[in-house]
Amino acid sequence: MNEAQFNQLVDELMFSIEESIDDSGADIDYENSAGMLTITCESNGSQIILSRQAAVGEIWLAAKSGGFHFKLQEDAWRNTVSGELLSTMLSDACLAQSGESISFDF
Repeated sequence: MNEAQFNQLVDELMFSIEESIDDSGADIDYENSAGMLTITCESNGSQIILSRQAAVGEIWLAAKSGGFHFKLQEDAWRNTVSGELLSTMLSDACLAQSGESISFDF
């Protein structure tokens, strides 16, 4: 996959995450800027950050629980260490930091 294809996939992923947050009704805000999606939990101000790393073809997730790297494998974004899905880990991070449950459908 070239960089343009990677960026297109990540743009679609970020849009899907934004839609899931909007549809959930959770008290969570987000800002998408310069390849980074910053998710802010309004109840306590904590943040979850997703950033694209085009040079290595990864998405990085930073949350209170730690920093994680994800690569597209078998049509799913998977943790490069554990193989866990990004959708699951992002949902868990939102629940842990905001107390709100969001299902991500990507």
